[in-house]
Amino acid sequence: MWLPILERGRSILVTSALMLERLNVFYGESHVLHDLSFSAAEGRVLALLGRNGVGKSTCINAIAGLLPMRSGETRVFGARINGLAPERIVALGVGLVPQGRRVFSTLTVKENLQVAWRATTAERRWSLERVYEMFPRLKERQSNLAVNLSGGEQQMLAIGRALMTNPRLLLLDEPSEGLAPLVVRELGQNLMRLKAEELSIVVVEQNAALALDIADDAVIMGSAQLAWTGRAADLKAAPHLLNRHLGVS
Repeated sequence: MWLPILERGRSILVTSALMLERLNVFYGESHVLHDLSFSAAEGRVLALLGRNGVGKSTCINAIAGLLPMRSGETRVFGARINGLAPERIVALGVGLVPQGRRVFSTLTVKENLQVAWRATTAERRWSLERVYEMFPRLKERQSNLAVNLSGGEQQMLAIGRALMTNPRLLLLDEPSEGLAPLVVRELGQNLMRLKAEELSIVVVEQNAALALDIADDAVIMGSAQLAWTGRAADLKAAPHLLNRHLGVS
């Protein structure tokens, strides 16, 4: 599937890493996602923004197979993933960095990474050594239990664990949540390094400034439908839109 992208004043066609068409997701009887449709282009970073409670994390968890989709269609690199188990979706090249990090607290750093390792014939870009290159502190603490790491180190570990699955599409759910400003800046630098790897990334983030510094494209979710979609640079340059949809001045 191809997507038209406006780049430097001209329209170019790129393949889609992720495509949602009229997605509906429920929590019990509560209808959380209503006919949600958007696309993320391959090799680009998409910021998925919105106020608390609009369903951003629900969307990410549904894509990862952690929540059932009631109706609609979701495709990853053209493959339909509706109804697939999470491990099948991982096998298609989707890596998840969950909200709250959720590292395996009773395992060491090295064990957290090793348990997630997945090699495919198509993609073997990430190994224990490459993750340690990106996050030297994880190598320094490889024998430490994950529970004893700082919040920033746990977030590095959560990202490293997702990379060990050798994803083509990386989903990050609130990666800066609960982190000190200095650690958030370091996180931004690491995400820029992943962007330079031309990894397809969708990032859910309450810190709009962080997300828009990293992203190529942006989507703002409203309470019932998409409120805005376009280039991240255009949104960053429009404070009235940020204030109207996100409460950011």
